[in-house]
Amino acid sequence: MARRRMVYEGKAKILYEGPEPGTLIQYFKDDATAGNGAKKDVVEGKGVLNNRISEHVMTGLNAIGVPTHFIRRLNMREQLVRAVEMIPLEIVVRNVAAGSLSTRLGIEEGTPLPRPIIEFYLKDDALGDPMVTEEHIIAFNWAAQQDIDDIISLALRVNDFMSGMMMGVGIRLIDFKIEIGRHWEGDFHRLVIADEISPDSCRLWDVKSGDKLDKDVFRRDLGSIADTYSEVAQRLGIMPRPGERTEGKRGPKLVH
Repeated sequence: MARRRMVYEGKAKILYEGPEPGTLIQYFKDDATAGNGAKKDVVEGKGVLNNRISEHVMTGLNAIGVPTHFIRRLNMREQLVRAVEMIPLEIVVRNVAAGSLSTRLGIEEGTPLPRPIIEFYLKDDALGDPMVTEEHIIAFNWAAQQDIDDIISLALRVNDFMSGMMMGVGIRLIDFKIEIGRHWEGDFHRLVIADEISPDSCRLWDVKSGDKLDKDVFRRDLGSIADTYSEVAQRLGIMPRPGERTEGKRGPKLVH
């Protein structure tokens, strides 16, 4: 890894130059942050779990025709992904009031929303990732109107897929964040889901108990984030539960 050229380092991942033109290697770190980096810690194994969970979701999206940058997993912490031109926006899809939406509008956390709400935030840590409108996005040329329409369509398809996938294992998809990139092929491009989709970028609640199964456990000091993410991975069938026999069983296993 030391011999590879680093392209970018963020709070939770590092991007390295890929083995082929137009590719990158996405490395998942164990760093945990909240509040735009105001709260930090290192959680052993977190990067491994997020790598596998994101792989699981991205593979499912690719299978139903939702384009992503994901190509394949390389090892426990790395993925081979397509190099894309990132649109400097975070797209948040909300199904239930929680987090900043409850704080801003005074809506009780846990209140179901009448329909999925899509919000846009400028990806800028120095500014605190401020919320922006479609007018801002077009005026400052971050994306065109057609791009916005396509982004909304992609976000809703991701929401439909993930809501069903999570509900099938007893998890309620409260909200999630995605990022979008332009994948260029000559003079033409298409929009693809990029970055990651994991408990770092989603709010996930247990259907029966309402227990939080996401980064809010870290944000609010509610318990072990490693145990929480392991629970999500176990429910999705990505890793076996302690003591569960895997010999002769089909399906993914978390192995070194």
